Amino acid sequence: MAGLRPPTSLENGANHPPPFEDINLFATDTALEEALKREGGAAHEARVSTFGARVGSAEFWSLAAAAHRHVPELRTFDRYGRRIDEIDYHPAYHQLMREGIGAGISGAAWSGLEAGHVLHAALEFLLAEVEPSVCCPITMTYAAPAALKHAPDAAREWMPRILAQVYDPSSRPAMEKSGATIGMAMTEKQGGSDVRANTTRAERASDGAYVLTGHKWFCSAPMSDAFLTLAQAEGGLTCFLAPRWRPDGERNAIHIMRLKEKIGDRANASSEIEYHGAYAMRIGDEGRGIATILEMVHHTRLDCAIAPAAYMRSGLAQAIWHASHRSAFGKRLIDQPLMRQVLADLAIETEAATALAFRIARSFDEARANEDALPFSRIATPVAKYWLNKRVVGHVAECMECHGGAGYTEEWPIARLYRQAPLNGIWEGSGNVICLDVLRALKREPRAGEAFLAELRLAAGPNPHLDRTIKVIEETIAKGGIEEQSARRIVETMAKALQASLLLRHAPTAAAEAFCASRLGDDGGAAYGSLKGGDIEAILRRASPI
Repeated sequence: MAGLRPPTSLENGANHPPPFEDINLFATDTALEEALKREGGAAHEARVSTFGARVGSAEFWSLAAAAHRHVPELRTFDRYGRRIDEIDYHPAYHQLMREGIGAGISGAAWSGLEAGHVLHAALEFLLAEVEPSVCCPITMTYAAPAALKHAPDAAREWMPRILAQVYDPSSRPAMEKSGATIGMAMTEKQGGSDVRANTTRAERASDGAYVLTGHKWFCSAPMSDAFLTLAQAEGGLTCFLAPRWRPDGERNAIHIMRLKEKIGDRANASSEIEYHGAYAMRIGDEGRGIATILEMVHHTRLDCAIAPAAYMRSGLAQAIWHASHRSAFGKRLIDQPLMRQVLADLAIETEAATALAFRIARSFDEARANEDALPFSRIATPVAKYWLNKRVVGHVAECMECHGGAGYTEEWPIARLYRQAPLNGIWEGSGNVICLDVLRALKREPRAGEAFLAELRLAAGPNPHLDRTIKVIEETIAKGGIEEQSARRIVETMAKALQASLLLRHAPTAAAEAFCASRLGDDGGAAYGSLKGGDIEAILRRASPI
């Protein structure tokens, strides 16, 4: 492609690309730079750029590979036979956690900074491009304050440790630590997403605390300092905070039964646990557990939309890098017409995902001051979470294919990304659960639908594909009572319309028009590479990390 840096690998005859490393992942991502500024985070540009250079360094990529290769190990007992329930991680994992938390991913949004959630989104985006496994415990820690606010005593104790932006991996009582991480343990084997079927019991102790007895089928990051969890109290399903150590300095009765052997997300430990009379603090009123924990889940779902956008960018950047430095059939891959078509199609999908994720992040920042921000966020977050995670799996697979056979080997980062891609479509609500949540929001919160439509209409007029789609959404919302079997279709339509609206307002015409024609038009192709229209050269130049 004209204007790119000459491929040194071709000059020396090796025909292999140099490593994709020592590249500032923020400064070489035009869509991300613009999204940060556009959504209110311009003041944080230097901070984000510094982190972008760090995560793009050769050392950071090496740390990510090591943490992924050397998986966590469970130690149930110490050498004297005492139960300890601890996880051993590779030193690379601890370094990644230290840098992610130290950068502010978990605490910046609650530190009183302007556009704190947008800053969080940018930092999370960059970390997820290189090693997304560690994003799980960092995300849960970031989201925990949304639930802790319902328990002032617990918030006074735990918020300073979250805001400290200090990672302390030591196994000791939180009162002895300056920083802490918060995990989650909600689902049980008999219910899964149906947490109302939970059987874990909570009994009030004489000192006002609670004692938990039961199991949890999934507990991610079991070395966290405390866990937000659900249990059946006298007043119904209730939210609790269960620390790993009791206030008296003894280990809490939280037993790690085994670690899950997952397809991806390997650096992060996920486990099955049992409570055997575990100490816990109540968060919110008895019987209000679901409402309380959903405030946290709303924030973790934001990260479930940021992550696939980051995976798309990482896969695209690696694919363009490879194609720019690899030759076949007499010319570089990037100069092959069909490869250019594929990469351009992947590029507009990536830009649309980035624009969507950061627009929603801004709505979190505006929720207190703007009466439309909260209802917009309420519906746009699950819409984005659903659709971006449906698109990312095929997107990363196509980026892998751009590498040829090399991409299917463990030595290349794209393999790690490919295994990670399905995770966020399952975590915090699988596709059906999320779509039904959107239907409930449209039915119970009319302002959410109105705020969503108002955002779409900001780009109405210039593009007939978007205008027609807006009309379909208006008619669907107006009639009410959307049938469940239609939920996926309407949520997909809403997501693509919102992406189109954002691109028409903020992206170059070439990308916006191509997106509308191929995603909202009647004859758009199903596979990447069937892009209709658009200035391919301009799209690729904008997306290139070179």
